[in-house]
Amino acid sequence: MAKPEVEIDVDPQTGRWFVDQMPMILVPQHFYNNNHFAIEAALGADAFDAALAPAGHTSAYVWCKKQSEVYGLEGVDVFAHYMKRLSQRGWGLFSILAIDPKAGTATIRLDHSSFVTDATRGAGRKLCYMFAPWLAGALEFVCEQQGAPRTLASREVQCAAEGHDFCLFEVAPAA
Repeated sequence: MAKPEVEIDVDPQTGRWFVDQMPMILVPQHFYNNNHFAIEAALGADAFDAALAPAGHTSAYVWCKKQSEVYGLEGVDVFAHYMKRLSQRGWGLFSILAIDPKAGTATIRLDHSSFVTDATRGAGRKLCYMFAPWLAGALEFVCEQQGAPRTLASREVQCAAEGHDFCLFEVAPAA
């Protein structure tokens, strides 16, 4: 297995993990997924998505803002850094297929999503919707940074759990 490109700093006083000067929590994938799908089952997928979306959107925006300050990143480089870090943290492999901050649009491919496992591969429905508001929030930061602020929306167009080879997301200006 290749050595990760992410440096983890552990505060000896608190035990907190930091990556890119941001505090992190490391949990096993099955632990996270079991909790995620248990809450989804209790609330229903639509209600769970509605509850998660604002926090995910805001968190992605804040993360991109902080990383632009830490690393001096601007424009598409901020978004690409976010996709790289999501990929390096085990959420799956995110690829930017198209991006236009001036228009507020992007198409993102996700291979090997952390939500599509041997147990969920045949679910026949979209399982990776949690990532959609993250993508919109991240691109909103980039749009604002580039002088074209706008409200964006994102949706999962296809999911590997539906039988596709990969998940696909589209980001566009909100209606």
